Amino acid sequence: MTTSLRQLAQDIIVICDPAHKALAARALDTQAADLGADLAMAAVPGIPGRPERPVLLPPAQMKNRAVGTLEGRAALIHALAHIESNAIDLALDVLWRFEGMPARFYRDWARVAREEALHFQLLNAHLTDMGFAYGDFPAHNGLWEMAEKTKGDLLARLALVPRTLEARGLDASPAIRNKLISVGDRRGGEILDIILRDEIGHVAIGNHWYRYLCEQRGLDVINTYAALAITYQAPKLKGPFNLPARRAAGFDEAELAQLAL
Repeated sequence: MTTSLRQLAQDIIVICDPAHKALAARALDTQAADLGADLAMAAVPGIPGRPERPVLLPPAQMKNRAVGTLEGRAALIHALAHIESNAIDLALDVLWRFEGMPARFYRDWARVAREEALHFQLLNAHLTDMGFAYGDFPAHNGLWEMAEKTKGDLLARLALVPRTLEARGLDASPAIRNKLISVGDRRGGEILDIILRDEIGHVAIGNHWYRYLCEQRGLDVINTYAALAITYQAPKLKGPFNLPARRAAGFDEAELAQLAL
């Protein structure tokens, strides 16, 4: 009996240990015998699998630490590792949850899952080298909360996760990189360079498939996004914006103009 790519994605998303999940996700696209693109799949318990630590807190309760201290730097690397762990789940969830899309859609998100897993591994290894472990600091659940809200509509998921929440990473990444470099963390800066390079591609994938669905449904790209942002209570985006990275990720000038409104 063969296992499809989408079934493998569901099997991996319920893994609780983040290191094991990342390892499995790195091999995702090479394991699949077929895509299972048209298979209607039911949810299973435990999506997503989570470790006992870190403790998840509301964003307002997260403590800010100065990156000039070792603990402060470790807390920042931990926060980034947590984002990447969530990003693995987000890519896997798109893979298994939504059937009936073209083959390229599933191969694209398998690539995203693989690269997010690499990002987690790089950050987790760096955190270990600093004398800390994933789970040593609290974290928040904001990325996955939007995934829960949009689990019934692929268009909303694409609009509000890769094109909104993950695109915010394009804006934030240069400042975080520079902050790490300024306190002597060159390895952290190198990892941020890798992440930014890959995340441009991930947001571009979200943009491509969002536009594809808008075209399929006869919807205006900009007006539909605005309506979805209101319906699902997406966070209001605040600058400064990394316009070169956003352009490279496929946002056009009309969309970038909306950021200033």
